[in-house]
Amino acid sequence: MLIRFKQFALTAAVTLVVACGAPAPDSASPEASSAAPTPRHADGLVNFDRQPGELGHWALPSQHSLVEIGASVAFDESGLLVNPEDAAKVAPFMDWSLALYRYRQANGLKDDPVNACISPAGPRHLMDPRGFRLIHDRNFDRLYVLFGGGNRNWRHMELDGRPLPNLDEVVGTYFGYSRGAWQGDTLVVESTGFNDRFWFSNGGLPHTPALKLTERFSRPDHDTLVYNVTVDDPRTYTRPWTAEWTLTWVPGDIEEQFCEQ
Repeated sequence: MLIRFKQFALTAAVTLVVACGAPAPDSASPEASSAAPTPRHADGLVNFDRQPGELGHWALPSQHSLVEIGASVAFDESGLLVNPEDAAKVAPFMDWSLALYRYRQANGLKDDPVNACISPAGPRHLMDPRGFRLIHDRNFDRLYVLFGGGNRNWRHMELDGRPLPNLDEVVGTYFGYSRGAWQGDTLVVESTGFNDRFWFSNGGLPHTPALKLTERFSRPDHDTLVYNVTVDDPRTYTRPWTAEWTLTWVPGDIEEQFCEQ
C-alpha cells in the first residue's frame, strides 16, 4: 500500500505541475525519449533482474490473455473476451478445444482452477498483475522465476545444456521441465512435461499433456521485457502458434499473494 501511495502521489504531483503551466519535458530530448541501457552481468550476459542497490520487478503486461500474433481481439483483465464472437480468432483451435473455450468464456470462467488454490502455470504467470522476477543463479546456471500471484510460487529453468527429459520417464507437473539456451541476447526456453490440471492462460484456453512451449525472453532496454511464446499442442490446436507481449520494470518489491482456501 505504501508503494502504491507513493506512486499515486508522484503521478498527482506531475499532473499538478503540468496543469499549473510549468513546461512539460521535451519529448525529443534524450532524457524523455530514451530508457537506460540493458543491464548486463560482468561477462556480458543480459541481466533480467535487479542491479546492485536496486529494487524492482516485472509487471504491467501489455496483454491479458494469450492470443495469436496478428489477431484483433480484445479482452478484459481476467481474460474474458469483450466480444464473445471473437473466440475463433484467438488461436487455431480444434473443434473440441474451441467448444470448451467458448463454454469457459460463457460461464464467466467460474471453473478456473485458481479458485480452488490450484496454481496457474505456463505463460499465465507472466500476466499476473502482481508481477514477477527473473533471477539468474550463476552457480547452478539456472533461471528462477518468482511470482507474486498464484499463491507465491516459483519456477526454474535449467541453462546448463542438459536435454529435456524423456516424457515416458517423468510425471507431468504444473510447470513442466524447462531447458534454456542463449541466442545472442535472447534467452530461448523449451518446456514440456505438463499436466492438464491448470489453465495456462487467462480466459481458459485449453491444453493437454502434449503441450510444448518455446519461450523467448529479451530485454532491449532497462525498462522493457519482451516475452514471446510459441504454443505447440497437436491434440488441442491445428498448428503451432505464437503470442507476444511486453512487460515494464516497476520499482519496488512484488506484492505477494497467498491462497487461503
